[in-house]
Amino acid sequence: MSERPTEHTPAGPAGDRPLPGLGLVHRPRRNRKTDWARRLVRETTLTVDDLIWPVFVIDGERRREPVASMPGVERMSVDEVVRAAVRAASLGIPVLSLFPYTEASLRDPHGSEALRDTNLICRACRAIKAEVPDLGLLTDVALDPYTSHGHDGLMDGHRIVNDPSVRVLVEQALVQARAGADIIAPSDMMDGRVGAIRAGLDAEGFEDVQIMSYAAKYASAFYGPFRDAIGTSAALVGDKKTYQMDPCNGAEALREVELDIREGADMVMVKPGLPYLDVVQRVKAHFGVPTFAYQVSGEYAMIRAAADNGWLDRDRAMVESLVAFKRAGADGIMTYFAPEVAEMLNRRR
Repeated sequence: MSERPTEHTPAGPAGDRPLPGLGLVHRPRRNRKTDWARRLVRETTLTVDDLIWPVFVIDGERRREPVASMPGVERMSVDEVVRAAVRAASLGIPVLSLFPYTEASLRDPHGSEALRDTNLICRACRAIKAEVPDLGLLTDVALDPYTSHGHDGLMDGHRIVNDPSVRVLVEQALVQARAGADIIAPSDMMDGRVGAIRAGLDAEGFEDVQIMSYAAKYASAFYGPFRDAIGTSAALVGDKKTYQMDPCNGAEALREVELDIREGADMVMVKPGLPYLDVVQRVKAHFGVPTFAYQVSGEYAMIRAAADNGWLDRDRAMVESLVAFKRAGADGIMTYFAPEVAEMLNRRR
């Protein structure tokens, strides 16, 4: 004799008889049922205003050179960088960040090229400001693109010396400010450099030039493609662990950020990005200052490589990774995906 169906045993195929209600008052899925509902309750929004686009500058004219370890990224001559700046402005990207590829013949132990007002970054700043004056320009202050040993500061034997390096970094910042840089971004991680740069800028009448400090910059494995892009991979002597932060430390980042804020930083940067979302969240929650994250070259290369191999949906992974920064508390993101994301976001308006 077959068992008689009860209220707890569905009779026949699903749908023949409804299951009893679960008595749920809260059904979170109601807020996810349609696209309009999801947009209505969305907690985090990514916009074009959140983007900083880093570009690499090379010497010459009408030159575009692909970076092998960063598919889709190119080194560009100054005239091509100006075209990129025009594109950035048309897309609504607020800021372009400039990094130089310095020829080996121009590098020396003292990073002398960093102090010349005819260097690539200064020429690019002046050219961009002449064409797109309202686009923000962020320039990197560190000596590694200019030194023959590949370090961010000066060397005395095998030691990176702090105070002599800071004096040179101040001069580098002034050279960039005179060329039209809007934001000076010291990424060298020398002690006291923010205060010294602020004092130097103010003394020359550059009180309105902002400082975005790379306040928590880690000695990371994710910088490899960037070093290829600026040509320092082969030049680097040793490593940068005596000045960049230990990846195992989080509380130390708060101390570094606090010191930079006291010294006059207007904004702070956490670098790298995705592996350090906890640091981004802690910095923003603790200090409440404008906080940025750098989605570095290794992060970009991983997503691009996986997407190019068909293992990820590039557009979805790209946007999801950037939303993660915003959800963690970042006010903006420096990312090589900036122009692609901007085009996508503009289409959705």
